[in-house]
Amino acid sequence: MSNIFPRHCKKTLPVVARGEGPFLFDQSGKAYFDGSGGAAVSCLGHSDSAVISAIKDQVDAVAFAHTGFFSSAPAEALSQKLVSHAPKGLDRVYLVSGGSEAMESALKLARQFALEKGEADRRHVIARRQSYHGNTLGALATGGNMWRREPFAPMLMDTHHISPCYAYREKTDQESAWEYGQRVALELEQKIESLGAENVLAFVAEPVVGATLGAVPAVEGYFKTIRHICDKYGVLLILDEVMCGMGRTGTLFACEQDGVEPDICAVAKGLGAGYQPVGAMLCTSEIYDAIRDGSGFFQHGHTYNGHPTAAAAALAVLTRLTDDGVAERVAPMGAKLKAALTDQFGAHPFVGDIRGRGLFLALELVADRATKKPFDPELGLPAKLKAAAFDAGLICYPMGGTIDGKSGAHLLLAPPFIMEDTHIDLICDAVKCAFQDVLPT
Repeated sequence: MSNIFPRHCKKTLPVVARGEGPFLFDQSGKAYFDGSGGAAVSCLGHSDSAVISAIKDQVDAVAFAHTGFFSSAPAEALSQKLVSHAPKGLDRVYLVSGGSEAMESALKLARQFALEKGEADRRHVIARRQSYHGNTLGALATGGNMWRREPFAPMLMDTHHISPCYAYREKTDQESAWEYGQRVALELEQKIESLGAENVLAFVAEPVVGATLGAVPAVEGYFKTIRHICDKYGVLLILDEVMCGMGRTGTLFACEQDGVEPDICAVAKGLGAGYQPVGAMLCTSEIYDAIRDGSGFFQHGHTYNGHPTAAAAALAVLTRLTDDGVAERVAPMGAKLKAALTDQFGAHPFVGDIRGRGLFLALELVADRATKKPFDPELGLPAKLKAAAFDAGLICYPMGGTIDGKSGAHLLLAPPFIMEDTHIDLICDAVKCAFQDVLPT
C-alpha cells in the first residue's frame, strides 16, 4: 500500500534501487539504459563521484541558508562560472529549484523591468504553438501545448502564439529552408504590430523545441531575424533552454549555434544533472541595473532560491561539463547516434523524420511517409512504445500531439553525455524491438 500520489494513478511502477553510469536498476536487479536522461536531465549518468562528493561536502558545511539572510560560496561560484560561459551580455544569475521556476522568474522579471522603465502598458507575452515552458500557471500559459493547457485554461493569463519553426511539416515545396524560416519569423513582427508594440513585453522560445515537438531546431537565420525584430520593437527575447541547454545540443548554451544572445535565458535539467533540483535564470546587466537603480528589489522569490547544496551540486556538474570536457563529447557522440538511427530507421515505413542536435534527437512517427499522415491518436502509440522500450531495457520519451496537441507522435532520445559507442547499438536494438511490438506489420 503506497501513500505516494503518482503521476498516473492506474500504473504500478518498479522501484529504482540504484544507478551506475548511464544505467538505472530496479529492485529485481534489471538494468535500464537511461536513453532519455529521465527528461533530458541526467547528462552525467547516475554515479558521478565528483558531484556526489561536492554534495556531501556542502551538507557537512551547511545544507541550507535562506537568501533573505545570506549568500553562499557555492551560489557565488556557480553564478560566476555560468556567466563566464554564457552568451554575451548575460551577467546576472538568479538561482531557483527547476525549470518552471526559472521560467516564472523570467516572465515576472520581464514585467518588472517594464515597470521600472515606466512602460506599464507592456504586458503581452508572445510564444509559439507546440512549445512547452513549464507547468506552473504562468509558464503553462506561455507554452503552446494545447493538451497541457486545456484543463486549466480558465485560470491562465492571456498569451499569444505564432507558428513554430517546424520545417518537416510546415515548409512548402516552393520555398527554401531560409525562405521558410524568414516567413515564420516575420509572424512575430505581424503579431507585435497587431497588438501594438508599446503593449508587447516579451517573445519566448526554445532554441530547440523539446518534449512537445520532439527535438526540432530552427532553420538557419530564423533566430537572427527574431532577434532583429525584438530589438526593433523593444521586446525582450526570453530563451527557454531548460531542456535543450547545458551542453545537450552540442554547445553549453543551445542558442550559441543560432548566433544570437537573449535578454533572459532559463536553464535547469542538465544544470543539476539530476543530483539536486536546481535551475537558473540569467539576464543582462541592463535588466538588472534597472531593478537595482529603481525599486532595488525584485518582487519575487522562492524559499529555496540559491540553495547552497543545490548550488554546490550544479557547480560540480558545470565543472565536469566544461573543465573536464564532458560536454565536448556531445556533438561527436550525437552525430554517431543520429547516423545509426538514420541507418536503422531512415527508410522505416512509419518513421517520417529523424532530427535534432547533439544528444537531443527524435524520430517522428507517421502512418504514411509520402503524405506524412499521422497515426490515429486513439491507438495510444506513445504510451505503448514507452512501455515496450522499457521492457526491452531502454528508458525513452515518446510523446503524442506532436502536430497540434492531439495528432502526431514522436520518440525523443536524450541519453547521458557519458554514453559510449557500444550503447548506440543498445538504443537502436531496443527501439527496433519496441517498433516491432507496437507498430503495424
